Amino acid sequence: MLDIQLLRTQIDTVAARLATRGMQLDTAAFQALEDERKQLQTRTQELQARRNALSKQIGMLKGKGEDASGVMAEVAQLGDELKACEQALPVLLERINGFLATLPNLPQEGVPVGADETGNVEVRRWGSPRSYDFEVRDHVDLGAPLGLDFETGAKLSGSRFAFLRGPIARLHRALAQFMLDTHTREHGYTECYTPYIVNGSALYGTGQLPVREDVLALDALPIRLTAHSPCFRSEAGSGGRDVRGMIRQHQFDKVEMVQIVEPAKSDEALEQMVGHAEAILQKLELPYRVITLCTGDMGFSAAKTYDLEVWLPAQNTYREISSCSNCESFQARRMQARFKNAQGKNELVHTLNGSGLAVGRTLVAVLENHQQADGSIVIPKVLVPYMGGVELLEAPL
Repeated sequence: MLDIQLLRTQIDTVAARLATRGMQLDTAAFQALEDERKQLQTRTQELQARRNALSKQIGMLKGKGEDASGVMAEVAQLGDELKACEQALPVLLERINGFLATLPNLPQEGVPVGADETGNVEVRRWGSPRSYDFEVRDHVDLGAPLGLDFETGAKLSGSRFAFLRGPIARLHRALAQFMLDTHTREHGYTECYTPYIVNGSALYGTGQLPVREDVLALDALPIRLTAHSPCFRSEAGSGGRDVRGMIRQHQFDKVEMVQIVEPAKSDEALEQMVGHAEAILQKLELPYRVITLCTGDMGFSAAKTYDLEVWLPAQNTYREISSCSNCESFQARRMQARFKNAQGKNELVHTLNGSGLAVGRTLVAVLENHQQADGSIVIPKVLVPYMGGVELLEAPL
């Protein structure tokens, strides 16, 4: 959630920055709510002051033995109006919060302005796509003899579900375990196992943070968490893209990364998190590129986002495999997740999240990039221990 003080003091600036995201801020609607709030609060204060003054007057009249009934009647009347004002204010504040809840985060200065993915900017590349002296197969054809079964997936659950058995199921598990081990042993993350279902208040906050309305000690930061999590999506609006294979499934797995940091270090933490995701791709010997998302392509909570795109030989293009975002204080404000800064004052933390990596798409990339002419798959060296020493994945006899 945005800081309401920004809208109160810099509404034109906020509107201009939101416009770069394709969001038209209804400044008149906000101003109408603010005017109503000010009037209600002013009237409440007036009523409270008048009631206090009259209460003193009643005391003085009674002390002199004079009739105070008329003043008492006025106090009773004021009390009814005051009660109505006090009941109306929380309702109005909820309407204002509802308005704020519809507004996405402000993009950081320097984020490229664009309407959609065509405005994204490439930052760097790593690795060179391999040349093949045979006809490249896609992961569907490569995976089928290894246990990748879309027909059974469709029978069990419907279209865009996959069933994995045998060698490919083991490879999928090995990838997730390798990612978790790398992040916990080398990158300083604490492994978590989280519920698959969260309540409404957690979703409202973010659904990812372990702190709610807490005040953390400065030395408790940074907090780095990772987890292997199942993900589900409806794929509404995908327009029939990527219907073949595992690229766009209703059910998929990720190894998630979350960081909670002090504000001054969140930009550094974002670069670090991207590096952690890159390390996985480099260890797996998978060519990739890093993209800065433009304003119109970022997620609702993000102030800045990098996407990592892995090379897929069968598609002859790079495809997204990780997204890492700095949400700054946007999520923390909803949850009142704070820390005590060096001056001893409570301050909102900054939150970051990313995938390190999407397991299914990593499986696709390993199959396609490390395929051999006979359809076998060379296992990247870092995965061999996780595969029980198997160096070449071949179809069972």
